[in-house]
Amino acid sequence: MNLLAFDTSTEYLSLAITRDNAVFNYDVLAGQTHSQIILPQIQQLLSQAGLQLQDLDGLAFGAGPGSFTGVRIAAGVAQGLGFGANLLVVGVCTLMALAEASAASKVIACLDARMGEVYHAVYVKEADGWQAAIAPGLYKPDAVPAVDGDDWVGVGSGWQTYGDVLADAYRGQLLATQPHLLPVASAVLALARPIFAAGEAKSAEHAMPIYIRNRVALKTAEREQGLRL
Repeated sequence: MNLLAFDTSTEYLSLAITRDNAVFNYDVLAGQTHSQIILPQIQQLLSQAGLQLQDLDGLAFGAGPGSFTGVRIAAGVAQGLGFGANLLVVGVCTLMALAEASAASKVIACLDARMGEVYHAVYVKEADGWQAAIAPGLYKPDAVPAVDGDDWVGVGSGWQTYGDVLADAYRGQLLATQPHLLPVASAVLALARPIFAAGEAKSAEHAMPIYIRNRVALKTAEREQGLRL
């Protein structure tokens, strides 16, 4: 199966292509340039894999949560390429992609949501894949939901920004933290493959972002404070 996956929900642009059993990856710190470089880099990675867009069997993208602009870019590219090449798409939650990238089996995934908040979800690896013990939500770092048991691994940028607060919330329950882990496209691809194999991918019109936070703009005073969504 030939699939293209991409994630633009963080400051990084992450791409992955699978051609049969071979996987081709591209990851770069893009800052605010995702929209400028994603299509040329997709074309370059397709060329590296020896594929054309029409050779793909489908597209997978990091649907969010994450940067508002970033998740809109990913959904827009999925829609555009999907419609243009008549490809089915799968949107993958970035918090679950963090869990997949962690190599752990019990994960507390947190992404920095700006505005003094984190996107948060808790996952447990079962025989049939990841199960959400706590569904994705938006929380203040000192008000995240409690979990049962120990040996949890904290992953994602929320642990980098609010590590002390989150560690205090889960005191005595953590095995390790991976604060620099990203929802990379290879993890998005791994989660999407069984969905494609099961025939559950959708048409491009269903490529929609997962926001969680409903606010899409800052007030003037918030912008002047340097806050970001």
